[in-house]
Amino acid sequence: AELAADVVGAALGAGTRFFDTSPMYGNAERSLAAALEGRRDEALVATKVWAPTVEQGRAQFEQQLGWFGRIDVEQVHNLVGWTEHVGWLEEARADGRIDRIGVTHYSPLAFDEVAAALQTGRFETVQLPLNPYERAAERTLLPVAAELGIAVIVMRPFGEGELLEVAPSPEELEPLTAFGVETWPQALLKWVLSDERVDVVIPATRNPLHAAEN
Repeated sequence: AELAADVVGAALGAGTRFFDTSPMYGNAERSLAAALEGRRDEALVATKVWAPTVEQGRAQFEQQLGWFGRIDVEQVHNLVGWTEHVGWLEEARADGRIDRIGVTHYSPLAFDEVAAALQTGRFETVQLPLNPYERAAERTLLPVAAELGIAVIVMRPFGEGELLEVAPSPEELEPLTAFGVETWPQALLKWVLSDERVDVVIPATRNPLHAAEN
């Protein structure tokens, strides 16, 4: 919890306002809630329902409301049970407990199903992977999202970290300084955000210095 407070504090201090979490990330939701204590209004919280049944999904949601008061973006994680969950999520949105409903998936093998879910018109956001190694979403989901006016949240901007293993030299990065880029991670984030169909990118980190840099 102390580390989470340091990371979240650094991120808020640097201008970050969007925080993504999930029931599948251990105690991440509880830690984020603690880190945002007294500062909840400064952040947009995106979390997820990750449950095979409506009963389990509702239980996750009620716990999240206890931690965050409201959910800015409630996402169906990896499409699990999305046809069962979307109805009660819409009811919660109508009651003002959710602002937007979204869906996520990490695998291009599922992108056709994600696209079909988006085309129902029942989702307002989609979370997908996009980086120079993973570009399938450019051909499939980004055109659908743009056509339907769906907000795009990009996960894995650094891949699984492999894109950070070998960084260009400062001399190679020098042409990007005019765009506010000083480091390789910043270049990768700028690459993702340069696609006008992308609304927000969520780099994962446990390091407060990296949170501020991002």
